[in-house]
Amino acid sequence: MRTILGGIAVLAVALGPGSSSEPIVIAYPQDGSIFPPEITAPTFLWRDGAKGAGAWRIDILFADGAAPIHATSQGAPPRIGPIDPDCVSETNQPPKLSPEQAAAHTWVPDAALWAAIKRHSAGSPATVTISRPAAHASIRIATSRDPAGAPIFYRDVPLMPSEVERGVIKPLAAAAVPLVDWRLRNLAEPASRVVLENLPVCANCHSFSADGKTLGMDLDGLGNNRGLYILAPVAPRISVRKQDLVQWITAAGPLKGGVRVGFMSQVSPDGRFVVTTLNPLQTSGERNPPSNYYVANFKDYRFLQVFYPTRGILAWYSRASGILQPLPGADDPRFVQMGAVWSPDGRYLLFARAEARDPTPPGMPLAQFANDPAELPMKYDLYRIPFREGKGGPPEPVVGASRNGMSNSFPRISPDGRWIVFVKSRNGLLMRPDSRLYIVPSGGGDARPLRANTALMNSWHSFSPNGRWLVFSSKSRSPYTQMFLTHIDDRGEDSPAILVDNAAASNRAVNLPEFVNIPPDGLGAIGGPALEYYKLVNSAMYFQKRGEFPEAVAKWKQVLEIEPDDAAAHGNLGTALLMAGHRREAGPHLEAAAELKLRAAIEDDPPGCFRPASSGPPVIGPRPG
Repeated sequence: MRTILGGIAVLAVALGPGSSSEPIVIAYPQDGSIFPPEITAPTFLWRDGAKGAGAWRIDILFADGAAPIHATSQGAPPRIGPIDPDCVSETNQPPKLSPEQAAAHTWVPDAALWAAIKRHSAGSPATVTISRPAAHASIRIATSRDPAGAPIFYRDVPLMPSEVERGVIKPLAAAAVPLVDWRLRNLAEPASRVVLENLPVCANCHSFSADGKTLGMDLDGLGNNRGLYILAPVAPRISVRKQDLVQWITAAGPLKGGVRVGFMSQVSPDGRFVVTTLNPLQTSGERNPPSNYYVANFKDYRFLQVFYPTRGILAWYSRASGILQPLPGADDPRFVQMGAVWSPDGRYLLFARAEARDPTPPGMPLAQFANDPAELPMKYDLYRIPFREGKGGPPEPVVGASRNGMSNSFPRISPDGRWIVFVKSRNGLLMRPDSRLYIVPSGGGDARPLRANTALMNSWHSFSPNGRWLVFSSKSRSPYTQMFLTHIDDRGEDSPAILVDNAAASNRAVNLPEFVNIPPDGLGAIGGPALEYYKLVNSAMYFQKRGEFPEAVAKWKQVLEIEPDDAAAHGNLGTALLMAGHRREAGPHLEAAAELKLRAAIEDDPPGCFRPASSGPPVIGPRPG
């Protein structure tokens, strides 16, 4: 008998004459699950309708001839994990167990026992039986000989929806943005560690070169400058310097303004190039082109946003030239061309394409919830295009991932180049309630759904460097998105989903998980003067708005140590000094602010990494540094 518990297919067995009519239902792991050899012990879950069972026997039999393992469990009920109090708001709800989850029982093998289970289930499955008198249920689990071999880098975000400007990709209020953390998870450890936190501006889509030596990340600058990009060398402690911040620029000039510049950017395998999506008009030098995104933000924290590009072209950036250029063959304004990823050898790109549309056609109501029939229809097909050092070529649809009546997006190519895993949904892309992962040969063919798909939202996937593991996100267990693994073999066959425990507080969501080709201790922190600048500016504004002027003075002075020619910092420092009663000291800073603003106006505001002078105040969060 198979049933569903918390979005996961489970196995139930009741055997023998006189057996209880209430079977035992094993909810997790699923039958056929495969674990990485380095992963920590899972929490076994089962449900038993019999009252007063008291205790359950756990028997584990091995096919390699090793002695069986026997244990007894009192079947403690599942527990909600730690709560982050900063992420509790009027627009979300604390996590809670579903009735099925609350009725479950748990068992966690200790470290020594789990090590023995993994050792004797490598290569041949072990049979795990959970029983009480008159009923039992069994599953088979195995440990792969393929390690994941790399840690996972991901964002850990609050789900605190708020009313924001229509058409803007910004589901969080400004005060919640600094609550976003970036974490690294080594599967051999029981919990992750924070490597970047308290950043008062939005940093989102990230990627790494194949060798793990280069990090790329889209970044919002101060002053509504949404055209910055981090391109920095990876180290145990990444220091993002001024020269590691790229201001996107085309032959027509720098790309700034309130419309997102550079969407779902991807670093090339060798770290030499970046491919991204631009508004077609941005390449003509138009400073404030119309939005090319359909965006609907909701107060429902479970799915708080819908967004997808409706216009766009692919552009590529060369670290040698420092210029973004359209990619011929993927620069047709009649289509939206977005979400490109590189083949492992860098010779071609995969991207999603659909007919271009106005994101806000007159008279069309805005969607009120995810998968609302009122959403603007947008169904993408996957295409392949040669790169040829930026010369491009004719795009070709990927058979099995195009022209199938669905929306196909977010392709990822296995490191050996044999497989493409992509997201299929009814409309739009990525974080849809109905999004499911499909696999297709890289040359095209029959696409089939992954066995690892859960019942609710499957996306944000990434291959391990050895190509044997795929990490992805799902809401099957909780509205607060969690991270799962599946093993993929030579034939492209995958295994049931494995939860990565303790990836975040139980009221925070995991997104953008990506395997990084570095040692487990290869990344401990992301910081440096460029990011410290943002934190200091935000902290200084926090104190200034609260009227705590001596504290504001100290922070503004630190800002000027990093960027001495920051006009806004000089002006704000001068104001804070005046308010603190230091008129004589304030004068030179106010004069410097006026002079720098005049110079910037004369120079027509040339591109630069740090230019908050014409920007107004940055966002202010609850965690001043």
